[in-house]
Parts: sequence; C-alpha cells; structure tokens
Amino acid sequence: MNIRSLTRGDGVVIGAAVLLFIASFLDNYSYDDAPSSLDIPSLWSSGPVLLSVVLAGLIGAALIVVARGLPQPRKIAGLDLGPFGVAFAVFAAWSALGNVIDPVGGLDNFGGDNSNAPSAGMGLILALIATLLLAAGAVATPLVPALQAGLIPAPKPPAPQPYGAQPPAGYGYPGAPQPSAFGGQPQPGQPGQPGQPPFGAQPGPAQPPAADFSPFWFAVPVPRPLYAEDGAPMPIAELAPGTWYLAVEQGAQGLVAQTQDGRRGVLRDTSGIQRG
Repeated sequence: MNIRSLTRGDGVVIGAAVLLFIASFLDNYSYDDAPSSLDIPSLWSSGPVLLSVVLAGLIGAALIVVARGLPQPRKIAGLDLGPFGVAFAVFAAWSALGNVIDPVGGLDNFGGDNSNAPSAGMGLILALIATLLLAAGAVATPLVPALQAGLIPAPKPPAPQPYGAQPPAGYGYPGAPQPSAFGGQPQPGQPGQPGQPPFGAQPGPAQPPAADFSPFWFAVPVPRPLYAEDGAPMPIAELAPGTWYLAVEQGAQGLVAQTQDGRRGVLRDTSGIQRG
C-alpha cells in the first residue's frame, strides 16, 4: 500500500474516522436532570447505533483508504472498493441523523412526563458530525480538485544544483559529465564528452543528429501507469507521487521514463507532472 497516493480528501476521511471512533466511547443519550450516579451507556452498548453508525462509518473509511492506496483496484461483486466505502459512509451519516432525532427508539417520555424525555448524548452528536464529514469527504473528493491533491506532498529536489551536478541518489541530472547515459549509449553534446574517438579506435559511420530533447527529472501528482515501449495494453509498473523519475526521451506514444530500479516504459498521461 502506497500512502503517497492518498489525497487530501482521504485525509478528511481518516480524520472523520478517528473522531467517530472517539465518539463511540461517549454517552449515547442524556437527561437534563440525570443524577450523577446514573450510568449512561456509550454507543457500543446500543446494537443499532453500533452497527449502523460506528461500524458502518469505520468500515466505509477503511474501504475508501485501502482502495486509494492499492496499486491495482480490488473489486467486490464487480464494483471497486471505493464505491462500497462511499455507500457505507453515506449510510452511516443517514443512520446517525436518525439516532440523534430519536436516540432511544421511540421512548420519548416516561410516565407521560415529557420533561424526562432523553436527548442525544455527546457521543451521538459527535458521531453525527464525524459521519457527515466522512460522507462529505468521500463524495466530494472526485469532484473537488483541491481535495485531489496529494496528502503527502512530493519532495522537492534537495537544492538547486548547477548544470552537470550529481544528485545524492546517484542518478545524474541531464547534462552531467558521465561516460554514458541510461542504456549505455553516449549522449552527444554533454560536458566532458570529446568529439574524437579513443586512440586506436576505428571510426564508425556518421551518426544522425540527436533529437532536440533534454532528459529531466519529474514527479507525478497521482499514481500513473507505466506501459511497455512495445505498446502492450497492460502496465508494467506504476509511478507513485513523491518519487522522482527520469524522462529519457519523447516517444511516439508518450514520455519514455525510467524508474529507479532500471525499468523503462511509456508514460502516456503527462498532465500535471512536476519537473525537477
């Protein structure tokens, strides 16, 4: 599970789930003139509240977060985990609203004295707020661009480095004075690359001029699939936010990128990428 793929909307869902869990240990209902010795049960003591509000909300939050963090979507009955989580979140909010309106299931008075009617306790009120936040975060994340931004921002380069400097990870930025580039092919025009062949080497055929492309480092805003250069439909890897990748050339199908473990592939969707 890649936590860097979580969004700000997922952060709202996680925070709402934590608030719901805390609220579940508080009072289910309350009385205005209740004696201090009266032991009022928590949300865990009420079966309907526990199942339809607490557990439904926590399960919905877990499904949403897990669906976002998995590299490949998992399905239940042909549907992704995410929609199931959204449905659980909305159901929990609706159930919490009903329990706040009628916290003891129709027993709104005792002996005909409405002054003793119980009201929603602090636990139910906080549970309603938590489930409303949970449902709002689950529904609004695909619709609001601000909530789609990464929860953990992509790290920036350590410091601006001069042309040809080496980053700490061992991968050279474009233009670094290296004997060869990725793939073992020399890059013409780099500093320190002489135009003459080594002493005693036989001159080879003239090479065509290289395309006007300079390799650069980039990061993706959301998880993006990386496809094989032969055009196969299935992705060979997934680029994760928060990691820097090297773009080595511009191919016909998209940007050819190389991961830090040496795999090359085509990034077809380059919208919103951050250049290093």
